[in-house]
Amino acid sequence: MIKILDTTLRDGEQTSGVSFAIQEKLSIARLLLEDLQIDRIEVASARVSDGEFASVQQITKWAKSKNVLDKVEILGFVDGFTSLKWIEKAGGRVINLLCKGSLNHCTHQLRKTPQEHIADIKQVVANAQSMGITVNIYLEDWSNGIQQSSEYVFTLMDSLKDEPIVHFMLPDTLGILNPNQTRTYCSMMVERYPSLQFDFHANNDYDMAVANVFEAVQVGIQGIHVTINGLGERAGNAPLASVVAMLHDQLHLSTNINEPELNRVSKLVEAYSGIRIPPNKPVVGDNVFTQCAGIHADGDAKKNLYFNDLLPERFGRIREYALGKTSGKANIRKNLEALGIELDEESMHKVTQRIIELGDQKQVVTQDDLPYIVSDIVKEENIAENVRILNYSLSLAQGLKPIANILIEINGEIYQEYATGDGQYDAFMKALWKIYDTLGKPHPILLDYLVTIPPGGRTDALVQTLITWDLDGNVFKTHGLDGDQTAAAIKATLKMLNRI
Repeated sequence: MIKILDTTLRDGEQTSGVSFAIQEKLSIARLLLEDLQIDRIEVASARVSDGEFASVQQITKWAKSKNVLDKVEILGFVDGFTSLKWIEKAGGRVINLLCKGSLNHCTHQLRKTPQEHIADIKQVVANAQSMGITVNIYLEDWSNGIQQSSEYVFTLMDSLKDEPIVHFMLPDTLGILNPNQTRTYCSMMVERYPSLQFDFHANNDYDMAVANVFEAVQVGIQGIHVTINGLGERAGNAPLASVVAMLHDQLHLSTNINEPELNRVSKLVEAYSGIRIPPNKPVVGDNVFTQCAGIHADGDAKKNLYFNDLLPERFGRIREYALGKTSGKANIRKNLEALGIELDEESMHKVTQRIIELGDQKQVVTQDDLPYIVSDIVKEENIAENVRILNYSLSLAQGLKPIANILIEINGEIYQEYATGDGQYDAFMKALWKIYDTLGKPHPILLDYLVTIPPGGRTDALVQTLITWDLDGNVFKTHGLDGDQTAAAIKATLKMLNRI
């Protein structure tokens, strides 16, 4: 069983531009411990601010009421009683003591000898014992320390291994390790100190955090540090969702994490942090369970040929099939099935061609758009095209009436006219009726003009215009579909012209 410590509320909040409000921190803490079943959470650094103190008080008060206070940890410093008293006053019972894991940090940042630093650490541990506070230790800059000054690291560990310290936490503080190095250096620690509990804290500067966790776990590291969505300083930390999927599927190891809640919690933290989840981010990205190529949808329909163990249902999601220029009939059929729509082969071909056309125009086509596209095609598919709009120009300027200039073909003859109107569509219709009046052709009365867009509020959504006409008492409707409202109305008008 691999144990997970989530440090979204401490290390994750060190992401540039991220600052959680008190209620947001409490909400995230609840989600982590109750919904996701995280083993431990690190919620703050001691002595940072009054706001941080207030947020820790809220979290510890709630945690105590739920009997999970021992799962709430706070970063503290080698400063005698100062951090400990801050933590105690805030209601905390666990300190993650930040010590120097490299000789370079000890010598140049603290300006102390290793023995002086060790003595200071032991004093804080003793102080914590007297206050009933549990101690874990971070060996800050351990990844540099184990490479450049392993004697220092082992001296530190030899001096502290018998102290009342629960977890020895090995951070790759600057994200410098690769998987081979992680395996080597974590092995050295586990083999030299087999009775101690080690955590590995990966940073993602070279995009190898998850791979490094993979190696650390294989050599016996039992605790892993993560953040939601990989939040953290610089390139961030190992992302929880990716780590959990890797542990479960690649190494076949168990955790206590409740997988179906991962996506929901990730989306909430995205909203609170203001840091968008990349669409292609594994497990929680918008696109990761979306098939774009039609051949993939076809394979899925026949024998799940393009499935892997990352089934979306595990994470509270569903598989989707994108609609665009690479969509084949299989993709579109999957989306239609989800909507309960059946089409014959001829209509399916027309819908497919229309979606490819929209994809070539770089329009985003969603499942919500699909009923509008189907309706637009199948309602008017049997009408002969005796009238064609060859070109039109619409002009709109502040303080001036809109102008429309149109070029149309009627039964093989070409006509051009222009007009002004109260709006662009009104100007278009006045220019059109000039041509029809010249030819002595009837034109219907516009009774109603309805514009709808699919749900979601996107500014690039397709627009459906439904126009109701009356020609000598014969009332009928035509549809137009386009990314632009006026263009959709003109398409509906063209269908009317061909119908009459």
